[in-house]
Amino acid sequence: MSSIAPHTKAKALKPGSRRPAKELCSECGLCDTYYIHYVKEACAFLNQQIKELEEIAHGYSRNLDNEDDWYFGVHQEMMAAKKKEPIEGAQWTGIVSSIACKMLTDGLVEGVVCVQNTKEDRFQPMPIIAKNPEEVLAARVNKPTLSPNLSILEQIEQSGMKRLLVIGVGCQIQALRAVEKELGLEKLYVLGTPCVDNVTREGLQKFLDTTSKSPDTVVHYEFMQDFRVHFKHEDGSTELVPFFGLKTNQLKDVFAPSCMSCFDYVNSLADLVVGYMGAEFGWQWLVVRNDTGREMLELVQEQIDTKPVISKGDRKQAVQQSIPAYDQGVTLPMWAAKLMGVVIEKIGPKGLEYARFSIDSHFTRNYLYVKRNHPEKLDDHVPEYAKKIVSQYQLPEK
Repeated sequence: MSSIAPHTKAKALKPGSRRPAKELCSECGLCDTYYIHYVKEACAFLNQQIKELEEIAHGYSRNLDNEDDWYFGVHQEMMAAKKKEPIEGAQWTGIVSSIACKMLTDGLVEGVVCVQNTKEDRFQPMPIIAKNPEEVLAARVNKPTLSPNLSILEQIEQSGMKRLLVIGVGCQIQALRAVEKELGLEKLYVLGTPCVDNVTREGLQKFLDTTSKSPDTVVHYEFMQDFRVHFKHEDGSTELVPFFGLKTNQLKDVFAPSCMSCFDYVNSLADLVVGYMGAEFGWQWLVVRNDTGREMLELVQEQIDTKPVISKGDRKQAVQQSIPAYDQGVTLPMWAAKLMGVVIEKIGPKGLEYARFSIDSHFTRNYLYVKRNHPEKLDDHVPEYAKKIVSQYQLPEK
């Protein structure tokens, strides 16, 4: 980036302006700041550079001869974990919130970039720089909508903060890593979550209205390892909807084009990743990518129970069958969907094999999306590890 003029001379786009990535924009927030000056290099949808940024963030890139690296990226260790005393109101047990709070109270960081919601709408994201545990806890629970986390980058520089924790998803973190050296920080910690299939606020409402029996009372939801969507409602009840009962024919176009073009489900550039899909039901999946990630995890080691990850079953037949089913918008009757869900839960993939199932399903779908809608980007945009994953399956010719 040495040929680029100083970012202080750059002008931010006005909110709502057309983004340089056009329809593929994930609304990460970079273009709402003067760091837009770096967007052609930084944006995950204009310049795919996971390999190069892995080398910067972790010291080396993933080994393409190692299948685990294809799927899970650079990592020192993976484990399953859950808090001994869960945080009330957290989406799961509160590991992410606990790490963020501990880093603030121990003085490791001066602020935490996280996402609260607006007062008017529990699902409308509102990025903030939290400066105390109360503000972190007010951000607990995922917001399943596109969120401009990086819109606060100017505030970081203006605040004079030198030690920062950023919580974010893959597209946000790739842009952040690309401009990291411009932020003037002494230390940046990155705590990532896996991410797939975000939507606009309007798209979220369509999903809720189409899928839940009580969309107005949903507090949060997650696609879980038991092949069901878990909706948590205001009264504390949980509504379960089998994956195979989703009205795919109505929902095919609800996901953001950026998410349909993403190949970083596992947040490859974070120091530490906390999710669920590589762990057994009821546990969370932790991926320690580098020494900084290990430092973060050790802060809460006494607060969590851990155990090794498992890998059981065979995903490949289920993935191959899902490709035409999604492509054709197949929707099963609910009785058949529930039956299929019960069978697959008993004999289907578990642990890391479930994670591979989810990654395979999304990467094959996204590869087809890019091939059909942006064929000129296909070769450069799809990382080599994703091409290896997709090559295991037969895809439609058109």
